[in-house]
Amino acid sequence: MAKKIILALIILILVIFLGIVFLGNNTVNVYNDGENVSVKTNTFADIDKQRLSKEICDYTLDIMNDTNADLISYRHGIEDICRQYGLENVKINLESSIGPNQIPLIITVDGTSMLPTLQDGQDVLINKTHDIHVGDIVVAQSDEYGGIIKRIDQINENKVHLISDNKNISYEYINGTLYEISGITTWVDISDINGVVIEY
Repeated sequence: MAKKIILALIILILVIFLGIVFLGNNTVNVYNDGENVSVKTNTFADIDKQRLSKEICDYTLDIMNDTNADLISYRHGIEDICRQYGLENVKINLESSIGPNQIPLIITVDGTSMLPTLQDGQDVLINKTHDIHVGDIVVAQSDEYGGIIKRIDQINENKVHLISDNKNISYEYINGTLYEISGITTWVDISDINGVVIEY
């Protein structure tokens, strides 16, 4: 009789342990190729996994275009979304076309200021990061010019000087006044950098 009780207790403990392991195994796998995002959620919790995955996809697309977002805030945002669905201690796997724990983004060049390096209408792949160096081509948000793609010329603490590759200067009459047309040069804050061009 004692052996049956001990065996029943061992089985009960094993069932509880396996239940904790399997029920506590909440995983979110996100894949991003720079344009498209897919999410797969693995959990035994009774939740709307399709709706959760859509929310994480939408959030990822927002993060890709937010210059202030980084990998840490991205993970925290996914954790917050999961908590809203009752999922705690979620393991988040971020995979991308450029490797794990990266945020790629494909953008289209608009204009000729980066000729001959980049052509108007050309798609480029950027890695969303503030890890920048002089000589890198970056995408940034400028207060004066809006969204721009330029080369880093100087870095002075948190300020970054950006220049155009196209050095051609032209002149144009506008309302009877002669204007010099040349590539943009501007200073931006490092937080205004959206990412570094890694493939073009």
